Amino acid sequence: MPRPDRALAALLLLGFSAGLPLPLTGFTLRQWFAEAGIPLGGIGLTALIGLAYTFKFVWAPVLDHARAPLAALGRRRGWLAPVQIALALAIAALAFTDPARDARATVLVAVAIAFLSATQDIAIDAFRIESLPPSRQGLGLAAYVWGYRIALLAASPGAFAIAEYAGWRAAFLSLAALMGVGLATTLFVAREPRARAIPAPGGWARRLRIAVVDPFRDLLARPGWPLILAFVALFKLGEALAGVMTAPFYRALGFSRLDVAAVSGVFGLAATLAGVTLGGVLVARIGVGRALIATGLMQMLSNLMYVALAEAGRSVPVLWLQVAVENITDGLADAAFVAYLSGLTSTAFTATQYALLSSLAAVPLRTFGASSGYLAEALGWTPFFLLTTAAALPGMALMLALLRRFPPRENGETA
Repeated sequence: MPRPDRALAALLLLGFSAGLPLPLTGFTLRQWFAEAGIPLGGIGLTALIGLAYTFKFVWAPVLDHARAPLAALGRRRGWLAPVQIALALAIAALAFTDPARDARATVLVAVAIAFLSATQDIAIDAFRIESLPPSRQGLGLAAYVWGYRIALLAASPGAFAIAEYAGWRAAFLSLAALMGVGLATTLFVAREPRARAIPAPGGWARRLRIAVVDPFRDLLARPGWPLILAFVALFKLGEALAGVMTAPFYRALGFSRLDVAAVSGVFGLAATLAGVTLGGVLVARIGVGRALIATGLMQMLSNLMYVALAEAGRSVPVLWLQVAVENITDGLADAAFVAYLSGLTSTAFTATQYALLSSLAAVPLRTFGASSGYLAEALGWTPFFLLTTAAALPGMALMLALLRRFPPRENGETA
């Protein structure tokens, strides 16, 4: 097992590698499309590019049970290194597409980036879980999140700033080069974690049962599982609808790349990390259930700040206020939601079950979110964002019913 300090450094840097590709299939890509004159309906459909993040649990067992392409590096690093090389090449390829001339080519490359990024996530999550003892998992996750958020800073406002002065090609080539951070970490910093005891294969039928069937069977044996899965899928529906349209919304109001880069840069990162930290304290103080209710309500009402910005027009102070409220409340809600999801997993199937639940939570963004452009075109910005606020109500109702019937175990309670 690697020394804890080295393991935490590796997780910080691997978190950076995991976060870097995400905006290239989301916010940054949509900004690029908006500047290329793509209609809002088409921009909304880019949410479908990230379906790989939703269905990553489908091929997650392959990374557990198939021989890694670079097996000499180990079970986890043997997957990470080739995937990171492929990701760097795919991001570089994105630099040589032009959505104004051939949006389909850009989308195809972005789909490849999403698939490779989701595969990297699977490997990093497994590495993170296996690298540290249970008592240090919280520290490991914190290191990972810091690296992840710093990468989002580089791939969104950082990319916007580079594009402003040197063009989008230079921005994407710079991000491709930054994938070298993840590769260098895999090769020189990370140490292959000690492999968990895996039952003897006994043929592909038994492998399939151990890797796929048993984790799902265990999850579906929980009391109230249909309610649980419905809540997980709908909790972030309102946020998903609003989030897909954020980049074109800012551009429609007349904000420049540098305006967006300034507010979503260090300030946005600080607001998000403050929200996550406060959310963690809130969960510890009042418990997962009460924290979910409080933060879920704040997350829903934060969408009204988009309405305020739509009515204010190109107002830089209102933009800063909107980003502050959105990022803090999202951080708060994420902390409570992740705590709830983590409590649902069985220690025997942590990786697969968490991959399933986190994938399910992404369903609204990748499905309903795809319709957001058409809704915004049909309704206009103010009615659209009012609709996104109301869209959070079904998830809130399911949450209240779920917590009343099946309250989560809180700190100090035993199974």
